Parts: sequence; C-alpha cells; structure tokens
Amino acid sequence: MNAAMVHINRALKLIIRLFLVEDLVDSLKLAVFMWLMTYVGAVFNGITLLILAELLVFSVPIVYEKYKTQIDHYVGIARDQTKSIVEKIQAKLPGIAKKKAE
Repeated sequence: MNAAMVHINRALKLIIRLFLVEDLVDSLKLAVFMWLMTYVGAVFNGITLLILAELLVFSVPIVYEKYKTQIDHYVGIARDQTKSIVEKIQAKLPGIAKKKAE
C-alpha cells in the first residue's frame, strides 16, 4: 500500500507541475501531445486503438531484437537533434530556466 501511495503522490506532483506550468517546456510538450491526441481520437475509435496497441506490444520487441543496432543508431541521432532543438528554443525564449544536470 505504501508503494502504491508513493507512485500516486509522484504522479500527482507531476500532473500539478505540468498543469501549473512550473516548467514551460514540459507543459508545452504536454499541450502539443494533447492537441495531437485530438486528431488521433478523431480518426480512430477506442477499440481500434486497443487492437493497434496489442499488435505493437507483440511485434515491436521482435523487430527491435532483429534490428537493434540500426534502431539504436537512429534513436541516438533523433535524441541529439531533439536535444539541440530544445537548447536553441531555450536560448531564444527569455525566462525559461535551464534544467539542472542530473
């Protein structure tokens, strides 16, 4: 029960942080994600999304095992590009505190 409460409290703190815009970049990510989900919801109904999720759960691990090196290479490239874009945006927007290195 204590472990469940820790997870619930952590999730609630994250939700509060996102909705009260304590970190502008993370809140903008959430807003864009929610906006994109409106279009996904307009195209697919719930059962279709469940069927697609089930197919992905069973097929993605097999594909990843087969093409692990190529996937890791391209994921690394995407992370580097995303990181550079976020750094450029943070440098141009005033008032955005840069995250501390963890």
